[in-house]
Amino acid sequence: MRFLLIFGALLMTATAQAQPTAEWKLVIHGGAGGIEKAKTTAQKDRAIRAALDHALATGSKILAEGGQALDAVEAAVRELEEDPNFNAGRGAVFTYDGVNELDASIMDGRTRAAGAVTGISTSKNPISLARAVMEKSPHVFLSGDGADQFAREQGLEQVPNEYFATPERRRQLEELKTNKVSALEVEYKYGTVGAVALDSKGHVAAATSTGGMTGKRWGRIGDSPIIGAGTYADDRACAVSATGWGEFFIRAGVAHEICARMRLTAASGQQAADAVMAEVKELGGSGGVIVVTPRGEMIYSFNTPGMYRGMADAKRRRVALYSEAEER
Repeated sequence: MRFLLIFGALLMTATAQAQPTAEWKLVIHGGAGGIEKAKTTAQKDRAIRAALDHALATGSKILAEGGQALDAVEAAVRELEEDPNFNAGRGAVFTYDGVNELDASIMDGRTRAAGAVTGISTSKNPISLARAVMEKSPHVFLSGDGADQFAREQGLEQVPNEYFATPERRRQLEELKTNKVSALEVEYKYGTVGAVALDSKGHVAAATSTGGMTGKRWGRIGDSPIIGAGTYADDRACAVSATGWGEFFIRAGVAHEICARMRLTAASGQQAADAVMAEVKELGGSGGVIVVTPRGEMIYSFNTPGMYRGMADAKRRRVALYSEAEER
């Protein structure tokens, strides 16, 4: 009898450990900037909302079935990379020399393992290459031709650089050159995409992907592929993906700073995100972040007129484009 009681207790303990310990959450973004209802056509509004909702649905399915946060953020970002409405993957902006150079990063909050790539030009899904760097190489960060070579060695799908190009992005580059203006004057919107998730086991992950800034030169690198600036995930605090004027997000170490404030102070996720974004604004930068915490907080924080964004859990799925006032 004693053996049966002990065996039963052990079985119950093992079963309890195997059960989900958290309610899954997913938050995504598709860029921030001068996104206002009055400046957006009805057709564009519908297209962006549909794309965000599709990415949410893809990531949500993985989480609802008990999948990992890491798989969910990769899957959601892949969907956004393949939609030409965003500045990531297909639809990425052009460099000054008229090519598409892509950046991405991903991080696992369980182990703080991370992978990143910058300046790649032939790998169809930069976020999947970033994950391959994390899981199948001894490194964290690869660049340019070397990163694309690694992608080929790993059997990741390759495409001609022309695959990423769209007429609208080419028009923006021509406008920048003709009028001798900055990328922000061509289109005041940072189209970087990203996702953060909490899975049913209580783990968080983050992923970010971008084409950078229109007309970028000299091998410019923004915050998106930099672990701690544009992407960070730590089960002890939160997962963050950023979009904005990369130079300022690098200087502020935005993604890591939000996680550190949560871990080392009593700040909530919203308080930490808002405080760091306020500092970015003080420096002269603009943009936004999405955050998810192991406690289940789903957070947006942006200092621009709008941000393409969405969030989902087991009870709801919703997207938004403009300021909170314009969405009401």
